[in-house]
Amino acid sequence: MEAIRKRLKAGETLIGSWINSGSPAIAELMATTGFDFLCIDAEHSAVDLPQVQQMFQAMHSGNPNCANVIRLHGVDYSLVKRYLDAGAQGIIAPLVMNRADAELLIQATKYPPMGNRGVGFCRANQYGANLETNVTTANDDIFVAVQIEHIDAVECIDDILEVEGIDAVFVGPYDLSASMGLTAQFDHPDYIEARTRVLNACKAKGIAPGIHVVPPDADLFIEQNQEGYKLMAYSLDITMVLESCTNALAKIRSSL
Repeated sequence: MEAIRKRLKAGETLIGSWINSGSPAIAELMATTGFDFLCIDAEHSAVDLPQVQQMFQAMHSGNPNCANVIRLHGVDYSLVKRYLDAGAQGIIAPLVMNRADAELLIQATKYPPMGNRGVGFCRANQYGANLETNVTTANDDIFVAVQIEHIDAVECIDDILEVEGIDAVFVGPYDLSASMGLTAQFDHPDYIEARTRVLNACKAKGIAPGIHVVPPDADLFIEQNQEGYKLMAYSLDITMVLESCTNALAKIRSSL
């Protein structure tokens, strides 16, 4: 598999989704459908590290070309390296507010001399069998995305993007709108202006802009892709199941 980081740098649009259920079966099933990446949500779900590793293994079983990605619960050095050791091929860090947060993230995700990630036998290096190669290539292969989901971070976007090693920016629409007192008001001009400011900053720096299209709405996904977003997540497992069941059940009950 060509590293997702290299594909981003080549200007490809990458289509992924989010997994909150903690289910290896769902992770395997979603991988088989052909997503470029699947992101396990360690911030807003109840998954723990052993579950994440099992889900990474299931995703690889379903489709070895689907990149394993983790959305962290925060920028925590001790846990960042453990998710990477479990086999994460991409990191999405929530609520990065300023340059210092971004620098801490790079320190945790990159091996020396660029960062300070510790070296140990783990799944990412075939439990030590491929240690030397993995340490040599990981900095080039693993992508790092910061989530911009607060208006204060929007104000600091140029400083954040100056940090070497940031490959992508992921807009968090719900948290960003909430920080502006506009929760889920995605048509509000102030929210659109903030989102567009991040998008334009990414384009100016040559960094991949990303966004999570939370509703399972393909037309909305296409519309936002046409705005220039390159790292895109389509909905999430629990939302797709909920909406599918709700809509089908309503239709069935109305016919009775």
